Amino acid sequence: MKRLFRSPLLWTFIASLVLLLAVGGWLLTDPATSRSEALKTGGIAGGAIVALYALWLNDRRRRVEERRQETERQRQELELRRADQDRDRISDERFAKAVELLGHDADQVRVGALHALAGLARGREIYRQTVLDILCAYLRRPFEHPRYNDDAKRPGNTLPAKGKPEQEQELQVRQTAQRLIGELLPAADSEDTKGYDLDLTGAVLEYFDLSGRKVGKLLLRYGGLYSSTNLSGCVFLGPVYLTGAGTAVEKRIGYFRCNGTKFEQRAWFSGVRFAEDAEFHGSVFKGQASFKDSFFAKSADFGEAEFAESLDLRRARFEGFGDLKFRKAPASVSLYNTTVEPAKDHVLPEGWVVETLSDGRARLTMKDV
Repeated sequence: MKRLFRSPLLWTFIASLVLLLAVGGWLLTDPATSRSEALKTGGIAGGAIVALYALWLNDRRRRVEERRQETERQRQELELRRADQDRDRISDERFAKAVELLGHDADQVRVGALHALAGLARGREIYRQTVLDILCAYLRRPFEHPRYNDDAKRPGNTLPAKGKPEQEQELQVRQTAQRLIGELLPAADSEDTKGYDLDLTGAVLEYFDLSGRKVGKLLLRYGGLYSSTNLSGCVFLGPVYLTGAGTAVEKRIGYFRCNGTKFEQRAWFSGVRFAEDAEFHGSVFKGQASFKDSFFAKSADFGEAEFAESLDLRRARFEGFGDLKFRKAPASVSLYNTTVEPAKDHVLPEGWVVETLSDGRARLTMKDV
């Protein structure tokens, strides 16, 4: 019974009835008002109370629904956070297990671990740089193979020297790591994508191909690049350092292609020894470029290259044909003791000349303007 008297609906009907009687009775005291008009006006007054109650009830239902929706939203957010935590935990476990398997004796297990890391990097952007660092670290491990005792680039289609079974297996793992690095990097023409850094200092690579990829900073100091290397069409957002690459007997540089490449910052090729043709045709150097103390055993193609800042060619040596006909000349050039092969018909920028020395050598100089 107490519940009934606490009901807002009951009190609404009571108030509506009281108001109906009160308004109707008050109007009936006026002789000018008919009984039907008094009843009608009283009904309107009572109905207004019912309408106000309906509005209040509707507002209450709306607030209850909003609270229910907010509770549901918080529950969904909690479930999403829990799912993210579970996914992070599973990803961390996969990552740790894959890294552990990189030290397995079986080459197929190591290849599987590399693919597991690459799959993790594709699915979770946060792992991309870390996985690339691990792949680069794997390639920086010391590696010896009889095929690297020959020339940097084998003539014709001659087969490379065979190694021991474990060397051949490790070679397959390393080539898989090289290929995955290229696949994980974004395309050079992709927009709103960051450039990832690669540290391959001292690494021995073969058929290394990053063509058409966007890279952050590249470190390849004192490395070996056998057979052929393709960096054509790359966009390097950060500095590039190949200082001293190809100088060691067991770390030479074969055919080097870097055509149409964009270097957004400095490009440091100081002291690099190119054992085969080196191509930089149409490349754009927006920062400082240095080929100081570098050695070009065969052709060097810089035709149509563009330089926005300085170019350092001090003590560089061109043993083969050199095409230095730039599309855009650098702001400043250093040519101190830059030697060339006098028997070659080099293509040079306007104002550059080949000066023959008394010992039969020749060097590049610039005419005084």
